[in-house]
Amino acid sequence: MNVNTLRTRFRGFYPVVIDIESAGLNANTHALLEIAAITLKMDKNGWLQLDKIFHFHIEPFPGSILQPEALALNRIEPNNPLRGAVTEHQALNEIFFAVRKGIKNQECNRAIIVAHNAAFDHSFVMAAAERANLQNNPFHPFSTFDTAALSGLVFGQTVLAKACAAAGITFHTSFAHSALYDTERTAELFCELVNRWKRLGGWPINISTLILDKNFK
Repeated sequence: MNVNTLRTRFRGFYPVVIDIESAGLNANTHALLEIAAITLKMDKNGWLQLDKIFHFHIEPFPGSILQPEALALNRIEPNNPLRGAVTEHQALNEIFFAVRKGIKNQECNRAIIVAHNAAFDHSFVMAAAERANLQNNPFHPFSTFDTAALSGLVFGQTVLAKACAAAGITFHTSFAHSALYDTERTAELFCELVNRWKRLGGWPINISTLILDKNFK
């Protein structure tokens, strides 16, 4: 069995790093304003790397709420025509198409969202997919890989900027709250977490050692 594949490493899951920017915290009422997604790949030696990048500015869905505090934080002007915004359907349909293609190419079973404080981003993607009536959502309906939790375990840091610093990844706070920038840093962080575990000897798992430990206990 080739252990240096996404399918083997993540139990059939195809990880996709995602970050969203929104006009509030409620995925059902506040507008989704920006989304970026990065697919991942493994080289022949099993090192995880960034692959393809997708980035869209999103038009607020009809009737959505735009919270001034959220807009002040992410510095997005929803009605600025220079944003080149597209509908939720257009953005997600393109991302979903690429992800389904990646699942097939990597012989995986399903995609899984990787994000920092992943429940937030996951909720917005799921709500937008439902509004857009996209029946081919490739992502797991509730499971995620949360880099905040993983970074808390490995680095003792849960804030993205501090976790990146602990991992040796440059993070400029002036660029934060841009979906594309945060997704790129989160993807680099996730790759470092996975690759560091490999460098420490934690992957591939030594089955014989696990059997001996179990018998010893």
